[in-house]
Amino acid sequence: MKKKYILIFAWVFNITIMHGQPKVASPKKGNKQSSISTVKPVQSSIPLLLKHPDWSLNNTIYEVNLRQYAKESSFKNFEKEIPRLKLMGIGILWFMPIHPIGEKGRKGSLGSYYAVKNYLEVSSEYGTMEEFNHMVKVIHESGMKVIIDWVANHTSPDNVWVKENPDFFTKDKNGNFVPPVADWSDVIDLNYDNKKMRMAMIDAMKFWITKGGIDGFRCDVAEMVPTDFWIQCRNELDKIKPVFMLAEGEKQELHKAFDVTYTWSFYHTMKDVVKGTKKRSDLLAYFDEQKKNYNANDIRMYFTSNHDENTWNATEFEAFGDAHKAVAAISTTLPGMPLIYSGQESAQTKHLKFFDKDVIDWNNYSYQSFYSSLMKLHLTSRAVAKGSFEILDLNNENVFSYKRAGFGEEVLIIMNLTNNVEVLKIKSNLNGTFSNYLNDSMLELNSKTDLTLEPYQFFILRRNVK
Repeated sequence: MKKKYILIFAWVFNITIMHGQPKVASPKKGNKQSSISTVKPVQSSIPLLLKHPDWSLNNTIYEVNLRQYAKESSFKNFEKEIPRLKLMGIGILWFMPIHPIGEKGRKGSLGSYYAVKNYLEVSSEYGTMEEFNHMVKVIHESGMKVIIDWVANHTSPDNVWVKENPDFFTKDKNGNFVPPVADWSDVIDLNYDNKKMRMAMIDAMKFWITKGGIDGFRCDVAEMVPTDFWIQCRNELDKIKPVFMLAEGEKQELHKAFDVTYTWSFYHTMKDVVKGTKKRSDLLAYFDEQKKNYNANDIRMYFTSNHDENTWNATEFEAFGDAHKAVAAISTTLPGMPLIYSGQESAQTKHLKFFDKDVIDWNNYSYQSFYSSLMKLHLTSRAVAKGSFEILDLNNENVFSYKRAGFGEEVLIIMNLTNNVEVLKIKSNLNGTFSNYLNDSMLELNSKTDLTLEPYQFFILRRNVK
């Protein structure tokens, strides 16, 4: 049965799994938002609580837009960036699609990264397979991991499979190939009823594990591909080595096969809160839903930008205004995994083009120190990495605060959600001396004094506890 007409069913193992909030459709090819369909999952040998690769726990992700990274968009040229990114505290480099791009139906002068012509090759735009392998080797030697973007939902209309295996694709009643979304005119939909196609897709992914030396995949529009395929795929890939899988999607059932899912709902909730169209209560409701709908083992990825938001919607400065640093701090210290997109460390203010060359203005890396501090906190603080998460009530509906605690440390995050000055009455349980993480000063919290927060001001406070 076709993936687009199948109902969602709950899985019941030892507990009932509830689905997360619906994903906000991400317009890969300039499309308008579309509804994302899902499929009926099947029984699997993947355990309820997926075992994550040890190296992935408490890690950080950096999205590499190689096309726009420099005038020379090559694997070889990117190698010089590796030491800088390592020093920033990055642990995982996610490369946007590196495959050849289709020419038929191409948009713009270079086409969409996500219109793949051949899954088993690298684009000459970036170099050769040998140069890719060398870059991966250098990244691994630096102590970082590599994942590549994988587009399993569709291909370009001139993909090598079209002539060899036309039955790999969805067709209309007249036998014509069709796009998965009407506006995605540069791609055609893959047919997951075809078992041979499924195995060809898995074999292609295996190629990149064995021949490319990569450590996993970020999977594009993962909710538009049957979940049972992802389970089948994860089983097969893990036979080679433990892989890391990031799903562009938000449904909890994806965690049957994926280590990490997106937090689109948090991004949009936070954007509305700082703009004043939602309140702290809406933010608390978000966390209530997360607790209800996700298992403790499910890793969630937080961000203030990515290639979709930057290109089609808003930069972090447009989305969060003067609160962008505060939201970045929260995105780094919540339970989960933080993402930085290419150019954020340089306060990139333009919308990078998607189908044409548009080099990032690196601007003297004006935000690199800020993001480095956040990434290093995420990597070095065991309280942030594995500690408890408790939202604090500071008797002010305009202030959001929470505590990460454990392993002899407490980390407090306090943020003014508004463009107004806010004053806090500190409760006795927070009395004590804290280190103000971002400026190395000391701050005394006392129930006899008030804490004043300027508009959108935030604190990351640390102290050792017995």
